[in-house]
Amino acid sequence: MGKFKLDEVDHQILDMLIDNTRIPFTDIAKKLLISAGTVHVRVKKMEDAGIIMGSSLTLNYEKLGYSFIAYVGLFLNKTSQTQFVLQRISEIPYVTVAHVTTGKFNIFLKIRAKDTQHAKEIIYMVDDIEGVLRTETMISLEESINDKKRLMHTIFKDL
Repeated sequence: MGKFKLDEVDHQILDMLIDNTRIPFTDIAKKLLISAGTVHVRVKKMEDAGIIMGSSLTLNYEKLGYSFIAYVGLFLNKTSQTQFVLQRISEIPYVTVAHVTTGKFNIFLKIRAKDTQHAKEIIYMVDDIEGVLRTETMISLEESINDKKRLMHTIFKDL
């Protein structure tokens, strides 16, 4: 499939969906002065082109008791152990993101925990995985920027 071309209406639809993935197509249509069918067709085309992949739900982890965030860099004995280590990490539900990286760490993780004690237990679980030489942890004091829209608007300008 060739490169999918987005126009201003597509941009506006994506803008509203980023704010609220559950917004009804009829509401988008009213705001953009187009039909709900048009919104549906455009969203479907963006899904088929792989631009929109599913939808997500944002949880308030603080209200759920999991407000503690830490980033953990892993040093492996051998890089050939990366896939094995990632499989073991995927069994720890508190690890919400894992990146294979270059530079200082072989793997970089984001964990969510109840508190420092819980985070320590999670880090020990990671550290006990065969192939992990050692870990280095950074505690997040505050998530200051988490803005998908700024990047999306920059990408639109570049297109």
